[in-house]
Amino acid sequence: MRTARDGADALREALRAEGGTVARALDDPFPPTEDMDLPGPAQLAAAGPRTRDQEREYELLLEMILEGYRLHYDEPLVVRPRDRDLALLLGDQLYALGLARLAALGDLDAVAELADVISLTAQAHSAADPDLADAVWEAGAVSIGWGASDDHRRAKERARALDPEAPRALRAAAGARRAGY
Repeated sequence: MRTARDGADALREALRAEGGTVARALDDPFPPTEDMDLPGPAQLAAAGPRTRDQEREYELLLEMILEGYRLHYDEPLVVRPRDRDLALLLGDQLYALGLARLAALGDLDAVAELADVISLTAQAHSAADPDLADAVWEAGAVSIGWGASDDHRRAKERARALDPEAPRALRAAAGARRAGY
């Protein structure tokens, strides 16, 4: 399976080709960390049976959306503008670029799932719950790659209610979906 580093490199290359402000805000490769040598949410989703024969496209569009998220809430990997307001605008642009690519694939289920991921992670960050945000990304990636399950939908409802057990429920639903497919 590809790694988060592979995804970051592909994102950097695609954004350089995109040009404009986002290309001017690209930073040098992210310093090496162990996490970069593991699959991230984009690679996880791209490895699922729903994305078969379009793995690289799914990986790239998810890297765009994930980098948009990072520009809003976390430490971005490849786009590093100096201005915080510009970071938010570029985050919005990356959300839009990724979602437009997904819509072009006609995968409305994944569009709906990513809308949930974006709103649930925003809610998690407003509640100062980064563990919930991480669990939402993991479960959302599995849903995109393997399809949603009833357990996943119930776990998202728990996340919406800010149930303290929501991260565990999301991860359990994701693990069960991958194992049972």
